[in-house]
Amino acid sequence: MVLPSEGFEPLRALQAIAAERCTHLYGVPTMFIAILGEDTFAEFDLKSLRGGIMAGAPCPVEVMRAVMRDMNMAEVTIAYGMTETSPVSTQTSYDDPLERRVSTVGRVHPHVEVKIVDTDGRIVPPGTPGELCTRGYSVMLGYWDDQERTAEAIDRASWMHTGDLATLDEDGYCNIVGRIKDMVIRGGENVYPREVEEFLFRHPKIETVQVVGVPDQKYGEELCAWVKLKPGASAEAEEIQSFCKGQIAHYKIPRYIKFVDNFPMTVTGKVQKFLMREETVKELGLSEQKTA
Repeated sequence: MVLPSEGFEPLRALQAIAAERCTHLYGVPTMFIAILGEDTFAEFDLKSLRGGIMAGAPCPVEVMRAVMRDMNMAEVTIAYGMTETSPVSTQTSYDDPLERRVSTVGRVHPHVEVKIVDTDGRIVPPGTPGELCTRGYSVMLGYWDDQERTAEAIDRASWMHTGDLATLDEDGYCNIVGRIKDMVIRGGENVYPREVEEFLFRHPKIETVQVVGVPDQKYGEELCAWVKLKPGASAEAEEIQSFCKGQIAHYKIPRYIKFVDNFPMTVTGKVQKFLMREETVKELGLSEQKTA
């Protein structure tokens, strides 16, 4: 194992891969996005790479394709799980069909169970979004000295309620739609930020993007896209919105576009959307909508 630095630095990672002839690379999607966006990326020989694991957050399809194509990681797999589930519940396989590998988080691990349920706890039909629950040897016993929080997360039948929205297809492949708490309800329509993010990743000038919901007087919530452009690129908000028109439903087009150099993240590279939302609300002078 090669550890190029105490904290993640894309340039150091590239230097280590080339110098040590690494064969596999592990990280969260934001790390791979940073590596692909490194100014000197094209100068490094990455032919030694074969595969690795991408996990920790939903991986955009276009990023997965770029990793396989531009980083020579033909055998890369995607894993899904939580710290509370030790930590992987589902994973793709290097010999899965390409479309499954780039657009799903694979199938359930051996000796582990998963199900997708609605708000009443009933299992939903294949392809229908609901909360992902998992059960098995890998699920934690509980949170340290916190029985109340443990009971909220693990039900009496030992199912861990992940808080993630997902679908399962008829072949057992799982796709993460987003977080329950991140879902936006705009004018009565449910909008999953990840769907909008996946579409915006297709824009040729966008390096990475995150979408959050913010309060709105008329519709209850509106979408705000935080956009990081590729090095040297420039764009206006209207250009990003025009790119969406006629391609996705009108209510999924972000009303607000915020161009940024980076996103608030945890030390492990996970984007902190709640901080993005708080900052956007403050900057735009928006007020939370009261509910009965």
